Amino acid sequence: MLLPPDLRDWLPSEHMVHFIMDAVDALDLSQARVNERGTGSAQYPPSMMLGLLIYCYATGTFSSRRIETLTHENVAVRYLCADTHPDHDSICKFRRENKKLLSSAFHQVLELAARAQVLKVGGLTVSVDGTKILACASKHSAMSYGHVEKQLVLAEEQIAELLAKAEDADSTPLQDGLSVPEEIKRREDRIAKIKVAKTEMEERAQARYEEEKAAHKEKLEQREAKEKSSDRKTRGKKPKAPEEGPRAKDQYNFTDPESRIMKSRGSFEQCFNAQAGVEVDTMLVVGQHVCNAPNDKQQLEPTVASISPVIGRVSEVLADSGYYSEKAVTTVEEGENGPMVYTAMKRHGHGRSIEQLEKREDPAAPPLGAPVPEVMAHRLETKEGKDLYAKRKETVEPVFGIIKGALGFHRFQLRGLEKVNLEWTLMTTSYNLKRLFNLGMRLKGA
Repeated sequence: MLLPPDLRDWLPSEHMVHFIMDAVDALDLSQARVNERGTGSAQYPPSMMLGLLIYCYATGTFSSRRIETLTHENVAVRYLCADTHPDHDSICKFRRENKKLLSSAFHQVLELAARAQVLKVGGLTVSVDGTKILACASKHSAMSYGHVEKQLVLAEEQIAELLAKAEDADSTPLQDGLSVPEEIKRREDRIAKIKVAKTEMEERAQARYEEEKAAHKEKLEQREAKEKSSDRKTRGKKPKAPEEGPRAKDQYNFTDPESRIMKSRGSFEQCFNAQAGVEVDTMLVVGQHVCNAPNDKQQLEPTVASISPVIGRVSEVLADSGYYSEKAVTTVEEGENGPMVYTAMKRHGHGRSIEQLEKREDPAAPPLGAPVPEVMAHRLETKEGKDLYAKRKETVEPVFGIIKGALGFHRFQLRGLEKVNLEWTLMTTSYNLKRLFNLGMRLKGA
């Protein structure tokens, strides 16, 4: 080739990179922070940097070093970057420091979908669920509260032994390159870090105790109210009062203290709990956030609250039994002002019995003012409720399958709860744009 090739000739006109570039050009990027190279003075346009991150996340590349490599090796990425090559430090810094831009982009992409009439506005059904995603930290860098106590004693004993060795002129010298003052300093630094971990675990334990105490009080009040209404004593033991203070197995991770040990795919790993609300017709993520709670018990309210205002009023929310609590359902529904919640109250086995297959009339509606469990049980027994609830696993779980299985997003690249929320926003925005491209949406002028 005697003349430089035009990269546009190397890509099909219907390639996804064109769609992502057009979508990013349609966004308001006024909240972007200008990104400077870490090793020089060159700057890159925010639209290019955002498009680069979205395209790479949508195609399964998340490491900033690997993204830098693709700017040299991948034709689509090279075309998107106009044959420039941002280094990994610039890419990572832009991703890390543009929380407002990424949050705004998530909502604006949904607005683009609404304008193109791919996503309808108002009266939507949203399915919510959570999935565990590995933290950028090893579980082996975590320490339990019980082990913390032992390590403090051990480090203090070693310091005392080293001090005694320093005072003894006839003591055996340390190995070459090691000195007593340096070894003492190393153990003093370790003690300081362990004490920080201990304090943090004690504060977490106190917060947990306050929550458990409030829940215990509520259970006792419900038990007493039930006994008064029925004029007889409730069977079974009274709810056990929570114990104050940290537990021996409480964990603290020194690499990412805000991550937690969670059960994931049959084993315990250092994770975050990523939540998503998915619109059932388009399978677009319309709400998302990340927490470090090991289960979803307290996540119904924040997940519904995270749903973008762009999509208008939500009519129904579908959730599995892990989200159910009377308080959460009552809060989300706000009487009749909020969406109607459909959530199982207990886990059901796979498959259906012959009795469940038989055609039946809907059960009689519960009386006005009936308790939440009775109302919820009736909702899920009606034909409309069964049909709606069946959509739950057909929408949100495939989305997690695509993000984790097809794209390979199993681990966050950033650390800390605020930053992993930022990265999950980027991931779901990238998923949404890829989903819109696969649904056949094209922007005007594209």
